[in-house]
Amino acid sequence: MTDVVPAKTSGPSLPTRLAFGFGGAAEGIKNNGFEYFLLFFYSQILGVPAAMVFLALMIALVVDAMSDPIVGYWSDNIRTRIGRRHPFMYAALLPVGLTYYLAWNPPEGLSTNGLFLWLLVLTISVRLSFTMYEVPSTALVPELTPDYDARTSLMSYRYFFAWIGGLSIQIFLLFFLLKPSEQNPSGYFHIPGWHLYGQVAAGVILLAAAVSTFGTHARIPHLKAPPAQRNLTLGKVFSEIFETISNPSFRALFLATLFGLLASGVSASLNQYINGYFWGFTTTQTAGLTVAVYISAVLALIIAPIAGRMFGKKRAALAIGVLAFTIAPAPVFARLMGLMPPNGTDALYNIVLTVTIFDLALIIATQMLMGSMVADIVEDSEVQTGRRSEGIFYAGISFIRKLAQASGVFVATMVLTFAGIQEGAQPDKVTDSSLTSLGWGYAVTLLAAWTLMMFCVGFYRISRESHAANLVALAEREGKGPTH
Repeated sequence: MTDVVPAKTSGPSLPTRLAFGFGGAAEGIKNNGFEYFLLFFYSQILGVPAAMVFLALMIALVVDAMSDPIVGYWSDNIRTRIGRRHPFMYAALLPVGLTYYLAWNPPEGLSTNGLFLWLLVLTISVRLSFTMYEVPSTALVPELTPDYDARTSLMSYRYFFAWIGGLSIQIFLLFFLLKPSEQNPSGYFHIPGWHLYGQVAAGVILLAAAVSTFGTHARIPHLKAPPAQRNLTLGKVFSEIFETISNPSFRALFLATLFGLLASGVSASLNQYINGYFWGFTTTQTAGLTVAVYISAVLALIIAPIAGRMFGKKRAALAIGVLAFTIAPAPVFARLMGLMPPNGTDALYNIVLTVTIFDLALIIATQMLMGSMVADIVEDSEVQTGRRSEGIFYAGISFIRKLAQASGVFVATMVLTFAGIQEGAQPDKVTDSSLTSLGWGYAVTLLAAWTLMMFCVGFYRISRESHAANLVALAEREGKGPTH
């Protein structure tokens, strides 16, 4: 009997990969701003208590929690002349830019309660707009190619541009917009710079989303057709959603993503405190660290596809991830044990710079591999349920990403409270005991979250071979017969 193998398909063209990948810059810029600067901007700069900022983010999360599965399921089943995904992407173009701009440009003269309400409304609006864009957009991956390795390439481009976009806007903010002065030597309290940041970031977000949407439009005739029309009740909809997300590999990645992004959320939310307070870096030095991360993104773009081809996605993600989480908190632990050079020295900065480059390269590569692993769940679930549910799977990952980010802000807030760092405190006014508490809270949290992430990835079941078997089974089910 001849072995049955799936047909070898060529991956998407380079223009398609670039267009799809560039769309990640929109999400990268938004995530960078929300994770690295939102808590800092509203609490330290505008004076809103950190607990109130966290409350606004949590309320927005509850509202957004309902939108992810709705948009995901809707984009799986909608029938239009321009396919299932693009109607949502087109509808979201203007809202994603406008709402992000307004989030960083509150009206002057608002009280603390007024700023809280503004943040609440705009955070909800930003999240809903990005759900309409990001869930259908990333759900295109399994439709653009069934190829195991080509999907890793697609997600590598997506994450590459997400990081490059977020980093570029962050560098622009730190280098050119936050201007130091005699009264504000760190530069962080230059409010006009924050407002201009919102304007520039919103414009690039709109551009990236538009390029991705229009750039993948030509692929619409080649994407998967929606399911046949059927009578759907609310109970049937939720039954199908729960059946879909019960896939064991999806559960593993769902939880792994939660813990991985919890670590990222804590790291991002406390980034300004670690760099500006714990290490005593200036905004120029922090910007230098950010510039160096360009190297990390390029390294990850090389590492992830090669590792995925050589070892398979799961084993590659495990190996790279374990290495990443051991490196990430190492400099902070070393300082707490008295093994790092003192603040203000070139030696300290060079050590942190080197560690940051290589550790972030490994973290980004892990994210690329895990993003591609989600795509392979689509066929695994279709074999079991008879339905393609790209939108639901990516909605689930989108939801857990937001939950992890909000949880990261919560944990970061707890660390700041534990350390006794008050709103508006200048770096030179923070005590040594507070800095020590900040370091322990930061490093231990990262180590615990990354360890839990790797544990969960271990339960992912899909390999290159099982993915190939799923493609064969689906081809035979559709009457195409096996390809030898």
